[in-house]
Amino acid sequence: MKHSGLFRRTTPEAVETTRLADFSYLDPGVVYLDSACQSLRPQPVLDALTEYYTSYNACGGRVKYAWGRRVDDEVAAARQGVLGLLGLSGRHYAVSFTLNTTFGLNLLLQQLPLGRYARVVTSHVEHNSVFLPTMTAAKRLGVPRLVLGRAEDGALLYEPAQLERAVVVVNAASNIDGRLLTNLADLVRDTHAKGGIVILDAAQSMAHERALLQKTDADAICFSAHKMYGASLGVIVARRELLSSLELSFVGGGMVADVREDSYDLLPNDPGALLEPGLQAWAEIIALRHATDWLGQVRPGGRPPAEHVSALSERLFDSLSDIPGLTMVNTAASPVISVYAPKQDSHRLAVFLSQSGIAARSGYFCAHHYLKERLGLPPLLRFSLGLHSTTADVDRAQDALARLMKGLS
Repeated sequence: MKHSGLFRRTTPEAVETTRLADFSYLDPGVVYLDSACQSLRPQPVLDALTEYYTSYNACGGRVKYAWGRRVDDEVAAARQGVLGLLGLSGRHYAVSFTLNTTFGLNLLLQQLPLGRYARVVTSHVEHNSVFLPTMTAAKRLGVPRLVLGRAEDGALLYEPAQLERAVVVVNAASNIDGRLLTNLADLVRDTHAKGGIVILDAAQSMAHERALLQKTDADAICFSAHKMYGASLGVIVARRELLSSLELSFVGGGMVADVREDSYDLLPNDPGALLEPGLQAWAEIIALRHATDWLGQVRPGGRPPAEHVSALSERLFDSLSDIPGLTMVNTAASPVISVYAPKQDSHRLAVFLSQSGIAARSGYFCAHHYLKERLGLPPLLRFSLGLHSTTADVDRAQDALARLMKGLS
C-alpha cells in the first residue's frame, strides 16, 4: 500500500538515516543515486589502492622479490574471495580478471569453438554489453540469433526446443528496473539438458542480488567490480570445462609457460590465465579482494546489506509513485528504479536535480533496443541505490523531484 507524500513509514527497516562511516568522505550536500553505473568505494577499498601504490607496487606472476610475492598472495585471495561470495568451488570454476563486464562477455563469446553450437539466445531486456556481442558471436559462429521476451518478474520466456545446443546470454538483473532472472535454475538445467551453455551478465546483481547467483550451475558469470564497491575492473567466473574448450585468438604474455618460433605452451593448471593476457590491473584486483571482504562483514544499521537496500528500495519506489506527472517504469521496488515524465525531458530533469545536489542518471542506459525501439519510450530518469545510501538521501531525492515536477507543471 502506498503511503502519502506527507507521511512516511517509521518501521525499523526504514529509519536508518546515518551514513556508514566507510563513506564519510562523501560531501553531505550530495545525494549519489547512480550506483548502477558505478558504486561508491568504501574506505577499506580506497586504503587498499593507496597501500599497493605506496608500499608494494610490483608486478604479480613475474617476480620473486617480496613485493611481488605479496601481490601474488593478494591476487590469489581476490580469486578465492569471488568464489566465496558466490559459493562456488575452485575445483569446478576459475576466476579471471579483465577490463569490465562487456570485455569479459566478448572474450568468451568471440572464442567459443566453431561447429559446437546451433544458435545464440538472448532477450529483449538486455544491456548493449549483451545485445551487441550476441550479434557478432552469432555471425562468427554462423548460427541464428534468437531474441526472447522476459516476463514481468524477469523470467526468460522460452520453449525447451529453443535451447538446443544454444549459447544463452542474458542478464541476471536488469539495469533498467532491476527485474531478476527468476527462473535461472530452470534455465540452466534445461539448457544443459539440450547441450547448451548459459553465460550470465551479473553486473547489476553481484552487489545486492547475489543470492540469486550463489551455487549456480551457470557456465560463466561476468560482472564488474566497480558496481560492487571495488575499483574499475571486470571479472569472469567460468567453468573449467568452458575455458578449456575455447579456441584462443586473444593471447599474450602471462598466459604461457614457453614460446617457440611458431608455437607456445599455455600455463598448466591455470585456466583463469587463459583470459588474462598481458599485465594485469594489480591494484584493482587487490582492491576487489578488500571489497569482497567488506561486503561479507558490513552491516548498515545492524542489518545484512540486502535488507538495507531492500528497505530503501521500497521507500524510494513508494515515494516516487506518489509524485503527480511521473510515470513509473518499474512495476515493483528494486535497487534500480526508472521513471519518466511524458511532458518533460529527462535530461533536463537530471540537470535540475543536479543543481539540488541529486546525482541521478538520464537516458537509455545502454538498453536502446528495448526502451527506444521496442517500447518506444523517451529517455528515462534512473535512481539506483547503494550501501552508502540512507533514508535521508531517498527523502531528499523525492522532495527535490516533487518540487521540480510541481514547478514545471
